[in-house]
Amino acid sequence: MNCPESTLVYNSTIRSYRDLPLRLAEIGRLHRNELSGTLGGLFRVRQITMDDAHIYVRPDQVEDEVVRILKTIDEFYSLFNFKPEYVLATRPESALGDKEDWDKAERALANALEHHGVKFEFAEGEGAFYGPKIEVHMKDSQGRDWQMGTAQLDLVMLPKQFELAYTDEDGSKKMPWVIHRAIFGSFERFLGILLEETGGNLPVWLSPVQAAVLTVSDKSEDYAMDVIRKLRAAGVRAKIIDGAETLNKKIRDAETMKIPYILVVGPKEAEAGMVNVRERATDAQKSLPPEEFISLICRQLP
Repeated sequence: MNCPESTLVYNSTIRSYRDLPLRLAEIGRLHRNELSGTLGGLFRVRQITMDDAHIYVRPDQVEDEVVRILKTIDEFYSLFNFKPEYVLATRPESALGDKEDWDKAERALANALEHHGVKFEFAEGEGAFYGPKIEVHMKDSQGRDWQMGTAQLDLVMLPKQFELAYTDEDGSKKMPWVIHRAIFGSFERFLGILLEETGGNLPVWLSPVQAAVLTVSDKSEDYAMDVIRKLRAAGVRAKIIDGAETLNKKIRDAETMKIPYILVVGPKEAEAGMVNVRERATDAQKSLPPEEFISLICRQLP
């Protein structure tokens, strides 16, 4: 687990109530000794890459901070047209800490969900032993439910084990609460959901290769390289597919790679200063000057 690392940063100096909330984040790796029979593609792996964040708060700051997290989750998931479901996991029988704190924490999480205006379900008794949590869930292509992001409240584990404290307004020492926050959750699992949802047809801005330039013959290689240079200069991720294969084979290869745009160039295009554009989403073809195509694709980029 990566959690103790941020506590060293927190404890590196005396903290005041004015310092909170204190937000510390990293892209971290975690390992789980999963049984071989439980492993499955990107969805369950032994090494997890996680957008791991720890937010140190006063108890009265939890609701506002969780609303911020929920807004970030919604904004991020909407980029991919994802519609996540939310679950509030409550106090288990093995819970540590005061019931009064648990009640306050659960109320703050429920209020944040209601304030944000999202539907959610309760998972009674499914919280961690150290605090309640909001879970973000998605379903894969087989209808299996997977947990993605989270906002996990920690009332006792990190704060007590690492003796965290801040000086309150009245000069007394108080213990902060910690929110363990992840937006992706597991990068690997998020990519698995994304690839299934899109069938590998990633949006243009996310595609590893956004445009492929295909040569009809070696006579048009110089012009193809000129087009590639213009694309790359404009920030487009482009590659050339040349060589001795037939044009149909090159087109099939580019389609198999799910490249959003295929630009075919031959002697005719070279002479006219044009490119023949095929878009992944349609069979339509059109001839454009490279500059016009660059303008078209750049409108789809961040």
